[in-house]
Amino acid sequence: MMAQTSSELPKPSRMESRDEGDDVNEESDGSTTVEHASTTTFKSNLQRFRHVADASQATNNGDNPTARRSGRKRAIEETKEEQRPDAPSPSPAKRRRQASRYAPPSKYAHLPPLVDVLEPGLIAVFVGTNPGIRTATSGHAYAHPSNSYWKLLHSSGCTDVRLRPEQDVDLPRLCSLGNTNIVERPSKDAAELSKAEMATGTPILEEKIRQFRPEAVCIVGKGIWEAVWRWRYKREIKKTEFQYGWQNEKERMGKTPDWDGAPVFVATSTSGLSASTKPAEKEAIWKPFGEWVKKRRDERKAESNGDRQNAG
Repeated sequence: MMAQTSSELPKPSRMESRDEGDDVNEESDGSTTVEHASTTTFKSNLQRFRHVADASQATNNGDNPTARRSGRKRAIEETKEEQRPDAPSPSPAKRRRQASRYAPPSKYAHLPPLVDVLEPGLIAVFVGTNPGIRTATSGHAYAHPSNSYWKLLHSSGCTDVRLRPEQDVDLPRLCSLGNTNIVERPSKDAAELSKAEMATGTPILEEKIRQFRPEAVCIVGKGIWEAVWRWRYKREIKKTEFQYGWQNEKERMGKTPDWDGAPVFVATSTSGLSASTKPAEKEAIWKPFGEWVKKRRDERKAESNGDRQNAG
């Protein structure tokens, strides 16, 4: 029987989102009660990132009055041009970009499903979007070379060494971590999934969390959390409601009458297709969760050693 954790979780980060590209994620893939509180390290890491993000947003959002006037003038001119009777139709390339890229399950029915890496009482379970083609064919999570999942797992502190995709099955034994996805079927990327099927993957995910009862859940990508939100609240999440990092207590997953559920941490997508967030920014967002995982792993080792000494 696992000893109850003495560790406490940091409060949610109040950082604004800049990872608008998380809806395109090529690779995706009990228990103790976790209490909330903040740690100096967690808050300082995200505070530094917040400063960088806010400065970037101020530039990108057009806070310069001249830029705003120029943008409005350009938009009016473009609208007039489109309304001209003799205006040319949109280029084929533009039409392709606007078209839906949804692909039915039959397109990749020949690919095998990816097996979850789960067992009771893990420190954390990582939730990806769905298996990419490379992941499905190899049978290992986040297998595409451009995916930064295994790199971020190590640099954040979730793993002591950088593991390879083939070692995904060893995550529970080596690090007390696990993997699953919100959608089981493979696809080239998340754009080939519908919003509806991503949202309806939420109750299946909740059931997995109820069954295995990890200490925490890490959502690997903003788009996944948006899908969970759509299922829970039957609407899109507002920009002011989204934040990376630890989520509010009410957002715990897998609640049962005798268990409070697992607290949720939202990290960035690790897909190579998600380029709206820079590598350094991703590392800053992942770091607090990695530090918490490492702390819990050290505490578990100390508890285990103490139990052995008492037994001896």
